[in-house]
Amino acid sequence: MCFNSILLAAPVVSFFIGVGEEHKKAAKETKELLKIIEEQALGEKKYFGGDEIGMVDLAMGWMAASFGVIEEIVDVKILDAESFPRLHAWIQNLRAHPVIKNNLPNYDKLLVSYTQKRQMFLASTTS
Repeated sequence: MCFNSILLAAPVVSFFIGVGEEHKKAAKETKELLKIIEEQALGEKKYFGGDEIGMVDLAMGWMAASFGVIEEIVDVKILDAESFPRLHAWIQNLRAHPVIKNNLPNYDKLLVSYTQKRQMFLASTTS
């Protein structure tokens, strides 16, 4: 796992399972980290390493498959084209690459799975 993925892990998990102020704080932290990743790691490149998919793209690839699912479940959009145009383009480029496209998990199945996981976690914290 690359440093960028590790850096994002805690805020994204809190964004996914947090409620109230914890959720708002996690959303803010996630946005701040995404901005740093967009500006300092991705820059103006098509992929993190340049014109070809590399290890960092693969390590960060969970965003292409899962981030939209998480946003839909918590009903908060963070990674949109207006706020993060280069990361948004990177996700579109990654999803369109034939190798990635043919191996992305099914969105609807992820949605069901992640929804169940969030509900189980929230139920366990209120018991």
